[in-house]
Amino acid sequence: MLIKILLTLVFLAVMVGVGLYQRKTAKSVEGFVLGGRNVGPWLTAFAYGTSYFSAVVFVGYAGQFGWKYGLSSSWIGIGNAIIGSLLAWILLGRRTKIMTQHIQSKTMPDFFGTRYNSQGLRVAASIIAFVFLIPYTAGVYKGISTLFEMGFGITYEYCAVIMAILTAIYVILGGYKATAVNDFIQGIIMLFGIVAVIMAVLNQQGGLSQAIDKMSLLASDADPSQNGKFATLFGPDPWNLLGVVILTSLGTWGLPQMVGKFYSITDEAAIKRGTIISTIFALVVAGGCYFLGGFGRLFGTPATLPNGRLDFDSIVPKMLETLPDALIGLVVLLVLSASMSTLASLVLTSSSTMTLDLIYRDKKSEENEVIEGEIIAENAEKIEKRKVVVMRTLIVFFIVISLMIALNPPTFIAQLMGISWGALAGAFLAPFMLGLYWKGVTTASVWACFAWGVGITVANMLLGNPISPINCGAIAMIGGFVVVPLVSVFTKKMPAEIVNEIWKCYKKA
Repeated sequence: MLIKILLTLVFLAVMVGVGLYQRKTAKSVEGFVLGGRNVGPWLTAFAYGTSYFSAVVFVGYAGQFGWKYGLSSSWIGIGNAIIGSLLAWILLGRRTKIMTQHIQSKTMPDFFGTRYNSQGLRVAASIIAFVFLIPYTAGVYKGISTLFEMGFGITYEYCAVIMAILTAIYVILGGYKATAVNDFIQGIIMLFGIVAVIMAVLNQQGGLSQAIDKMSLLASDADPSQNGKFATLFGPDPWNLLGVVILTSLGTWGLPQMVGKFYSITDEAAIKRGTIISTIFALVVAGGCYFLGGFGRLFGTPATLPNGRLDFDSIVPKMLETLPDALIGLVVLLVLSASMSTLASLVLTSSSTMTLDLIYRDKKSEENEVIEGEIIAENAEKIEKRKVVVMRTLIVFFIVISLMIALNPPTFIAQLMGISWGALAGAFLAPFMLGLYWKGVTTASVWACFAWGVGITVANMLLGNPISPINCGAIAMIGGFVVVPLVSVFTKKMPAEIVNEIWKCYKKA
């Protein structure tokens, strides 16, 4: 216990120390939200990866989908690396960096407002982002608190509150640059941690080959007479597995906290290096998490909840509870690293979105400070400070709301994430990506996609989830690529002069 406590205290002290050190970079809006747009490839790649993978993946998804699909759940991690990281960086990285810098966009809602010349879209996108990032944040709290309860014997509620306070401290102090530096430290812990944990867990089963042999003897849930499905290449349910791969891989392309990483990277050379680093990171961490979860059935049946369903969120903690104390301490740091980085990214994205795109969306208020075509430096500085103060206040507000949900979570971690990712990526992915490549996207088509992504997710939830939140989220994302082109064909095109002015950025580059 002493080892676990010391490791955790040192880790938390470093996180807060980085926040204190980076205070000087968080005085302006651009510094607080984007780190001054000069964050290098290593920091950006690790920030992308650690924001991607949290306790939601390590505890919730690895446990639930490892149980359902066995070793074939490793495909989810491979999909995360190839689609969610490699292709995302290749297709979105450069064009996002160039266009957002050209139109001076700091957030995804700001992109929609400027790219499609609509204040209404800016406001709607900021509300959607704020509302649907909350269940995801609650899922992260729940995942890390479950691990802490196992490792330290501390009550779940206390764990959640402590994590909320510590995350708030270093994000409020240092903004994006502090989160990026901490993400790099946390990412290194995650890389070493996942490898060590997999080796230790497999060793408990007699090694890799014996563990696979044991999985091949397990009977299928659907047909107890069939053995071996959980050790096959595509598992017992390949179609539903595909839905999970799509949601967790393609979904990152439309999430504000993920796409925002491309806004802040230094240049195109850094994007190329970041692509390689991010992909390798995802392959090790995500691939390792799902590979580990695939052996969950060898550690017994999980507990049953009051509603009669299996408690999938208890599977991974049960796999780890017999490890030596030093390794449990490493596991706690692994999940703590993954979760605090994701929490930091989520709360920073939410607060900046609400501040810049809802509260201060009307730039005419700043024009009142203009004298003879120039903004008085003193007043400009006051405006910047005011925005940063509002963002810091909203960080606290967002954390409190998500913490309240986490203390009384309505469903499994995986379902919380499915609702969040389905609505956000269903609404944002298609109009964001197509807006980077196609001049013909209309403002009306973006409104239609917002309604589609949020509508199908909320309707499914209100009807009691006749379609699983995971598959519903995947349908919402893919459907957006039908909605946007179809509506764009039949609705009024944007003024050519506005679109051509935006597209100049690619000619310059």
